[in-house]
Amino acid sequence: MVADRSEVGLASARRDTGGKSTDSGTGAAAVDAPKSVRRRPKDRKVQIIRAAARAFSERGYYPVGVDEIAAEVGISGPALYRHFANKYALLVAAAEEGARHLLEVAQAADDPRLAPAARLDAVLEAISEHTIDIRREAGLYRWERRYLERDDRIRIRKIYDDLNATVAAPIAQLRPGAPQEDIALLAAAVLSAVASIAAHRTALSGARLLPLLHDMCWALVRADLPPAPPSPTPGPATKGLPVTSKREQLLTEAIRIFGRQGYHEASIEEIGAAVGINASSVYRYFTSKSDLLAAAFYRTGDRVAMAITEALAEATSRPGAACGIAERYAKLTFATPEIMPVYYAEFSNLPQAEQHKLRAIQRQNVLEWANLLDGDPIEARFRVHAAIGQVIDVGRAVRFDSRPEQLARVITLMGAVLLGGESGRGD
Repeated sequence: MVADRSEVGLASARRDTGGKSTDSGTGAAAVDAPKSVRRRPKDRKVQIIRAAARAFSERGYYPVGVDEIAAEVGISGPALYRHFANKYALLVAAAEEGARHLLEVAQAADDPRLAPAARLDAVLEAISEHTIDIRREAGLYRWERRYLERDDRIRIRKIYDDLNATVAAPIAQLRPGAPQEDIALLAAAVLSAVASIAAHRTALSGARLLPLLHDMCWALVRADLPPAPPSPTPGPATKGLPVTSKREQLLTEAIRIFGRQGYHEASIEEIGAAVGINASSVYRYFTSKSDLLAAAFYRTGDRVAMAITEALAEATSRPGAACGIAERYAKLTFATPEIMPVYYAEFSNLPQAEQHKLRAIQRQNVLEWANLLDGDPIEARFRVHAAIGQVIDVGRAVRFDSRPEQLARVITLMGAVLLGGESGRGD
């Protein structure tokens, strides 16, 4: 998320030449008419960063061109290069400025002299208002690191660590007996709930959205987390028998490779080699790399739809069904953790027709889930997206540790944002 600076204005300069006229009619000295000189706005660089953040957040890294960012700001490509050497420099600036400004907002609101609940309220209100203001720019954090070089990734990660610590401080005061691991997890969960509004475009006024975010955040802070599993985290579990279908193997390996090195860096040859076949054999199953990507997303959508159907069939109450979907969704994602970062980072590489179809599938799944929640149906959709965010963001924080104890903690957090809690200050 990026800094929101002063309004843009064009400075004008007045030049007095001091030239005098000898017009006999007036005999007075005449001064040249003031001339307006167009100057570069003082915040041009900020404008460029924000435009880049919006473009990257909505369309990913590779599909965005420098010239279109320049055009949105109202300058030429060469003019943009006076501020940034290349598109990668733009990505770094957008990621770093976004993180830094959010940290500044949180730290400015944090007042250790306040009572713990009031202190947390002040921080939550500040970061929520800021995120609402820059909602179109705020989705970059979910996938930026896949394209950042190591030193840039480490530097920006430190900013987010400081942000987590700022949110964690009042939570630790409110829950003095909780393990530090729980406090850090709750801080990550709160930030995820706020940031989740950047993952969709459902409309809700700020007057309604702020209380909703407040309710979800406090429900998370109050959540009774199950005990954490013992450390260290084990390697990935190897349960069950391997799939023998080449098509399924290709889908699995494609997602892993896309997740590890990005869609554009992956090749059909590499994906085929991962399952022991050559590139020409891959084309027997998929017509192109984008076809592989679309098939993986369709498969995920089908599995979520099946999870919803199963949860509905087994549930005896609407809240029970909503939590049943949460459990299945968490297990599905933790089983293939690469799929969600790939979805957010690589979705725009699909043809427009495929994007439209896949968004319709996702929207239908979200609606089915949201319809199980009480209260306003639009707010229910925000809650579902916040629950999905817990799986992605908190899952990343625990390295997608799929042991039952860790999954139970994530599912508890999902239930908190789905079902909420009493509104209020939390004291």
